[in-house]
Amino acid sequence: MSVFAISDLHLSINNSKPMNIFGPVWDGYLENIEKSWAENVTENDVVLLAGDLSWAMTLDEASADISYLNRFIGNKVLIKGNHDYWWKSISAVRSVLPENTYAVQNDSIKIGNKVICGSRLWATPEQNKHFTPEDKKIYDREVIRLKMSLDSAKKIMQDGDELYVMTHYPPFNSTFKPTPFTNVIKEYSPTAVVYGHLHGHGSRAEREVVIDGIKYFLTSCDLIGNKLVKISD
Repeated sequence: MSVFAISDLHLSINNSKPMNIFGPVWDGYLENIEKSWAENVTENDVVLLAGDLSWAMTLDEASADISYLNRFIGNKVLIKGNHDYWWKSISAVRSVLPENTYAVQNDSIKIGNKVICGSRLWATPEQNKHFTPEDKKIYDREVIRLKMSLDSAKKIMQDGDELYVMTHYPPFNSTFKPTPFTNVIKEYSPTAVVYGHLHGHGSRAEREVVIDGIKYFLTSCDLIGNKLVKISD
């Protein structure tokens, strides 16, 4: 069982919002993702989708985008991104997910010996030049939610299990220095962390960095060539 990841698909199957207005890297990007998925993923594998699945505003509007996931084999695990406005209630989301598609939100799930948990997070003060008192409240709350998700994972883990953490926002700034987010993650020694949110050639981003001995993988589809990232075998 292998683990792959990709994020920020920004689907709009029934309400066309073309992504190629953001540059040629988005031309035919879904076809490239479909090809990469078909060439690499098997039925037993796990694919982590770290946020911003759909442009939809409501769950009904997102139904076609969610159904699109049925095209793909493997076990799909989703987390909420900052543009997933359709994702209001985790119970409502879970009630409409296709077979072998799961959602985590400040909690965890176990597939085989892979334990997956995660939280959306928030921009760090260094990433947001206009960091407000309200941002500080959200940021502090996300630190707590991240710990909740990791505690949930810890409860279901057994000897030989591997822990994977999903976040949407990067848990660090462009200098990759430790933050309250990475400090929490370090306590649990996960196999890997995946994140997205960053876009465009102007993004100061690395596809893989190591902090405190833990591998962090950038998975925004436009920055990884619209191909799945293999996280582990």
